[in-house]
Amino acid sequence: MTTPSLVPERFAGRVALVTGAASGIGRATALRLAAEGADVLAHDVAADGLATLADEAKGLDGAVTTRAGDLSDPAECRAAVAACVAAHGRLDVLANVAGIARADHLAEVDEAAYRRMMAVNVDAPFFLCQAALPHLRESGGNVVNIASNAGLTGTAYTVVYSMTKGAVVQLTRSLAMELLKTPVRVNAIAPGMVSTALVHGFQMPADVDGDLVGRYMSPRPMATPDDIAALLAFVASDDGRNVHGAILSSDAGLTAG
Repeated sequence: MTTPSLVPERFAGRVALVTGAASGIGRATALRLAAEGADVLAHDVAADGLATLADEAKGLDGAVTTRAGDLSDPAECRAAVAACVAAHGRLDVLANVAGIARADHLAEVDEAAYRRMMAVNVDAPFFLCQAALPHLRESGGNVVNIASNAGLTGTAYTVVYSMTKGAVVQLTRSLAMELLKTPVRVNAIAPGMVSTALVHGFQMPADVDGDLVGRYMSPRPMATPDDIAALLAFVASDDGRNVHGAILSSDAGLTAG
């Protein structure tokens, strides 16, 4: 499978904050934007993964700096944006990629797991957007949220996850409407299955109904993180200047019908 072609210098002079950057889609996005000239603050809770990313990014056109922290804390969301602006002087792209997932029967979801998923998947994008907005207004920048096909259709055994991604969809649409008369753009990408550690390590309860789970499988190959990063780079760049308030599915047809 080929990697989508880079567009050199497309983000020259731009600054991006990418969350969830230690692995998967976030890592691919940070590397993609830096390769196209952006200075990137890569954020994740996993410091070791960020160190590996920083090594991989050496020699790219854009600089990659890192910050480790837990975005379930709204104070860290505000601090991450402040650190990005302090390091690079501006903010043009907020890529809300960080997220967690798990599957359970509804009756077996404990409160701690519920609160954690809401905090990472919903609270963090909200507070990051809130903190970033003044800087994005100044730069005429944009937000790209990572939602999911699970935020567009019902999915058995992932009720909480689907709730969080549905909230990301509505955050995107509602904020886009609120900002309609400003230069700031807000969009989301809704991937299906992507070949990441999160997906390959995903565990379903032992006694699930296979017929229900099979509804969310496509006969087409899974996407790669680079596929999603390439789409995100297009949307976040001037090439996507007419894209606002969109939920862009990249799911091998899962939500087509």
